[in-house]
Amino acid sequence: MKLTTLVARVSMCALVAATALAQTPPLVVQDAWIRAAPGSDVAAAYLSLRNSTAKPITITSVYSPVASHSMIHETSVLAGQSRMRPHERLTVPAGQTVKLEPGGLHVMLQGLSRPLTVGEKVPLVLALAGGSTVQLTATVRPLNAE
Repeated sequence: MKLTTLVARVSMCALVAATALAQTPPLVVQDAWIRAAPGSDVAAAYLSLRNSTAKPITITSVYSPVASHSMIHETSVLAGQSRMRPHERLTVPAGQTVKLEPGGLHVMLQGLSRPLTVGEKVPLVLALAGGSTVQLTATVRPLNAE
């Protein structure tokens, strides 16, 4: 085999490998933040989840080392009464974005091990159906932030 052919093949393999590594992850997390609630042992985390695949992605649980219990909740208003209910699983449809935002879906962090401070970076882990995980960091914002 000629040296130029060998170099061309090695270069092509390197390009294919680099492209595969640079591809967008299946679940893209954007704008993750936590609303600080001074004096409380609970907090809410908000973020956007974009599914860049052709198949739905299901989140089965949430974990944070700063909370004894974490889960996805949904706030709704029924007959003028605000209600919150847990979501056992959250599915992000193929090619879609699901926003967790105030007044709707959010991650409830309960039993905080310590008070959270504005500007702090808090780790969260999303467990996905199939066994993979997505690790992210949410920045703590003031109570009145939106």
